[in-house]
Amino acid sequence: MRTTMPTKSVYLETMGCQMNVLDSELVLGQLRRLGYESTRNIQAADVILFNTCSVRDHAEQKVLSKLGALRQLKSAHPDRVIGVIGCMAERDPNGLISKMPHVDLVCGPGELNKIPALIEDVRVNRTRAIALARSFSRKSTPLQRAVEFDSVEALDLSREPAPETRVLQSYIRVQRGCDKFCTFCVVPFTRGPERSRPPQHIVDEARMLADRGAKEVTLLGQTVNSYVHAENGRPVRFAELLARVADVDGIERVRFVTSYPGDFTDDIFEVMRELPKVCEYLHLPVQSGSNTMLKRMRRQYTVEQYVELIEKARARVPGLTIASDFIVGFCGETEADHEQTLQLIERCRFKNIFVFKYSPRPGTVAHKHDDDVPDEIKRRRNGELLSLQDRIATIHNERLIGSTVQVLVEGYSKAALKAQQAEQTRGEEVGWRRRDQLVGRTRTDRIVVFAGQPQHIGRFADVRVTGTTSLTLHGTLVNNESPLNPAEPSNRPLALPILASG
Repeated sequence: MRTTMPTKSVYLETMGCQMNVLDSELVLGQLRRLGYESTRNIQAADVILFNTCSVRDHAEQKVLSKLGALRQLKSAHPDRVIGVIGCMAERDPNGLISKMPHVDLVCGPGELNKIPALIEDVRVNRTRAIALARSFSRKSTPLQRAVEFDSVEALDLSREPAPETRVLQSYIRVQRGCDKFCTFCVVPFTRGPERSRPPQHIVDEARMLADRGAKEVTLLGQTVNSYVHAENGRPVRFAELLARVADVDGIERVRFVTSYPGDFTDDIFEVMRELPKVCEYLHLPVQSGSNTMLKRMRRQYTVEQYVELIEKARARVPGLTIASDFIVGFCGETEADHEQTLQLIERCRFKNIFVFKYSPRPGTVAHKHDDDVPDEIKRRRNGELLSLQDRIATIHNERLIGSTVQVLVEGYSKAALKAQQAEQTRGEEVGWRRRDQLVGRTRTDRIVVFAGQPQHIGRFADVRVTGTTSLTLHGTLVNNESPLNPAEPSNRPLALPILASG
């Protein structure tokens, strides 16, 4: 009598940036091919992995808390494999293991292609498995390093979405690592030097995703606009890469994050203006509106240069929206520095901003300096930046009331999913507007919610804006289809990017 092997399950939780989200997707793809099924039940999983972030101390403390809660599970089920992967694993493996001795597997972001072998090693040899890229070389230039062998490239090349799913939006890594060495940042130490992937690999990946139904791709890099790769004796730079990806049939929108202000070239703006598929959206972190702080952060540009770049971008790319990042309470930040940051936000009129309270990261230059801004002041400054941005965004969005915007419909809104769950689990009646509320995103990265039907998911739709908040547009569906929609919706389940947890 033929027997079947029991299915193995893996629980993988992702913290941090879009790069970690993509890494998790690729790791799950590898494990899926070995017979693993993804599960949300951490207590029942055969393998438990946390893909970690080291940008802020809060993210690391969150992982330690989750790991601590698994001590008893590991004691009761010693055959369970518990692993920490990503930046936290690379930054401080010894500290991690000493605090959490029940962790079986530690793997940095440059060694993720080895995870299946590491899991097998833990299972067979009953010993801890560790894979780190601790000897990053920076003697060569980014262009030279781009053509060097990179073992983790195999991870990206192995990418293949589950055949039963249909992809709508997806990330494509175009670059790894960073050479900027901002004084507050651990990324150069955890992800290594800047290396750009071969352009043909990226285009092939875009074609594969388009064949699986992807309409939108986002090109990822730590400083994505500094991309450069030698091909047939000549450098391929980011503007050309954008054009090649936009030329892929089936891909209707191309985005990219994150850009570094000091590396922007005019040809990127030309591609954004001339190619209809490249979206009019930039994520352009500035971090501070004070030249004193920028110099202390080693950001390699001034406030005046940043403002000039913003003005040039808006002049050359009609309808462009811009988002930015800020750090409050960096070493030595005064009230005058903080006021200059508020003035920069007022001047640049961003679509949205992300604000972070500074936390020292071991190994960085800034860690050697005093973290001399009290936490209550950091919280106040954080709130003041967000309050100003909320007012600016509200004004921006209110101007859109009455206009019609095109969205790519991503699925049900959070409110709709909660309403549907309430109906199913408790039999509660909810209004159809909540139950059937869909969410989509415009080319300029604005979120739009509206009432619709399941067949709209995965399609483009025109929505008339009827109301707004500072973060969201509300509207009504104008028509059921636009010319970019497929004739018939696929009956395969829709796969969206994995969401990071924080």
